[in-house]
Amino acid sequence: MHGPGLPDTSLQPRVVGVGTAVPATSYTQSELLDTYRIEDPRIRSVFLNSAIERRYLTLPPTGPDGLPVPEPQGELLAKHKRQAVDMAVRAVSDCLKEAGAEPGDISHLCCVTSTGFLTPGLSALVLAELGMSPHSSRLDIVGMGCNAGLNALNSVSGWAQANPGRLAVMVCTEACSAAYVFDSTMRTSVVNSLFGDGAAAIAAVSGEDPKARPGPSILKFASVIIPEAMDAMRFDWDHTQNRFSFFLDPEVPYVVGAYAERVVHRLLDGTGLRRSGIGHWLIHSGGKKVIDAVMVNLGLSRHDVRHTTAVLRDYGNLSSGSFLFSYQRLLDEGAVRPGDHGVLMTMGPGSTVETALVRW
Repeated sequence: MHGPGLPDTSLQPRVVGVGTAVPATSYTQSELLDTYRIEDPRIRSVFLNSAIERRYLTLPPTGPDGLPVPEPQGELLAKHKRQAVDMAVRAVSDCLKEAGAEPGDISHLCCVTSTGFLTPGLSALVLAELGMSPHSSRLDIVGMGCNAGLNALNSVSGWAQANPGRLAVMVCTEACSAAYVFDSTMRTSVVNSLFGDGAAAIAAVSGEDPKARPGPSILKFASVIIPEAMDAMRFDWDHTQNRFSFFLDPEVPYVVGAYAERVVHRLLDGTGLRRSGIGHWLIHSGGKKVIDAVMVNLGLSRHDVRHTTAVLRDYGNLSSGSFLFSYQRLLDEGAVRPGDHGVLMTMGPGSTVETALVRW
């Protein structure tokens, strides 16, 4: 059941379900430019050369001038609450259906978001909406950014391993429509051209018969944080707009790419596996330049990142849950075989690169 240097998969937590959800409305990049009447050729170029065709977003209603009305920070927080809870509930429900489980079967729920702040946290709100047991344990991970899905999966995997037979669920729910600034600068235009709304959930369990609910075993995690790039991705308070504004350093793709090889080496060290032995790469859809930088540094082919680029094309950057949209597409493709290994990779503020090794 396990190769040299790898743990016995019969003892490891396994992924037994995945589910995703997006808002009802979506827009092409051209439609967004037209909706906001953006004529600046530099900004139009950023949108139209992003390798993104469509994104699911929740735009405000239009005013008398035909433009979407401005949304103060308070309204954005209210939007985050509505959208994040709605998408999380639908993604978890989808995940449970695949896992052959009910909300009452969830013993541990972890909610991840970076697009708004709530107290009580999303986990309490989602628990109530789903009708889960009030005795379920919960965890909220807020503000870690696009990498947080694997940070959370590490925690959820550990909980599942410590509680055999009990179902643990993680959901990443990002209402990126509730975290934007529109001021016609290049800084905000890059961010506004990239992110989309979406949620993704994953369920894990250990100690069960794999034949009951087959899925890949979670073998190992490895991460790296780059303190000298701490400010490369961050939320700032914009005093002129009276809201939070996300900043992306143009050098981010190259920083992430340079460290991707280092953390993958650490992930595979001692396992007896080489990069050439990894059959499936599920990488965060952070943007065209990010994907290209990771490809170059890891020596990956376009085929290796086909699901990553397809998710970017069809949804944009979905922040913490992006890699699970790719994972779902891999399963739908039907290309996985027993014994295959896969690497999951996310990256985000810190600057951080997170990885996980799985085996089917």
